[in-house]
Amino acid sequence: MAEKLRPPQQQEPPGVTSKMDPPPRDSMEDYEGRELLAGKRALITGGDSGIGRAVAIAFAKEGADMAIAYLNEHEDAKYTEERVRAEGRECLLLPGDLAEAAQCREIVDRTVKELGGLDILVNNVATQWPVDSPEELTDEQWTHTFDVNIHSFFRVTNAALPHLGEGSVIINTGSVNGLRGNKSLIDYSATKGAVHAWTYAMAQALADRGVRINCVAPGPVWTPLIPSTFPPEKVEKFGLQVPFERAAHPDDLAPSYVFLASNRLSSYYSGEVIAALGGETTPG
Repeated sequence: MAEKLRPPQQQEPPGVTSKMDPPPRDSMEDYEGRELLAGKRALITGGDSGIGRAVAIAFAKEGADMAIAYLNEHEDAKYTEERVRAEGRECLLLPGDLAEAAQCREIVDRTVKELGGLDILVNNVATQWPVDSPEELTDEQWTHTFDVNIHSFFRVTNAALPHLGEGSVIINTGSVNGLRGNKSLIDYSATKGAVHAWTYAMAQALADRGVRINCVAPGPVWTPLIPSTFPPEKVEKFGLQVPFERAAHPDDLAPSYVFLASNRLSSYYSGEVIAALGGETTPG
């Protein structure tokens, strides 16, 4: 169903959910779990809000305990923790900057220590900042975007690999912008293209270990990243360009992560990039 224009709005990055108008659907209210992830232990980066929050709550409803890594959005993280614990599952909060290599190792070490192991890794953290021209993109922004959006995926995964074995799962969050590019999100598009290619390569590298790795590449999604990085006039029309004439809500995407995390449902899937594009049949 098409959406109307939302109120123009803007926040300071990284943004908070409570200030978004309309509020995103990100709590999986009507989702009914089937114990697809019973006894599993997950680590979700960027799990405080948006897609990460919806995935965390869906995983909890499927029986998983988890750790959530995030930057400093404590209000959002606390809400997600409460929703996970309401399902009777453990939820460890791990604030810190995943642009730093040491923090990438730290979140894995604490997850394994406090949850007793690790079965599912969701590399989801991301940052973006639009530019009006290539010349506006600084070396500092380029490096920071890569540190968060792809280097953290590599570093967290490398730290996790000694703890992953037969039946373990890695899920990466890509983007439509990694499939076709975006002239105002040049560095972001480059990192998401790297995520997709890295997923393909790692699926080949991990196949003999029985570790599956896949990727979800969404189109426009209404998360705190949008009003905290785009100007108000772009926020107003965000997502209306796709055939469904609306941005996705995080709740629309979380079931794809459940599918990929569950060996019961997706045991023959590895190296796939699932593109959820709101009715677009090709990325172009």
